[in-house]
Amino acid sequence: MANYQPFQNEADAITIGELNIENRLDQLELYGSLSITRDQAGLQLALELKELIDAAVAHLQAAADLPVAIELKPTDSVDNPFK
Repeated sequence: MANYQPFQNEADAITIGELNIENRLDQLELYGSLSITRDQAGLQLALELKELIDAAVAHLQAAADLPVAIELKPTDSVDNPFK
């Protein structure tokens, strides 16, 4: 997580537990699941998620040209090569 910078490129992705976070220039895409248990392992996962959210919030708050809303661009669809 130390090198992950939200909204900086279209390539970076990280995983916290089974939660996948994909970097985009216009959004962060989160999918999967994350169980934060009431133990040391759960605390570590919660802190990793907090670090990610804090970085995203800081980036958004620092943006001088932040629009009210954006129109999300559809992702490219690729034919299944195994059909």
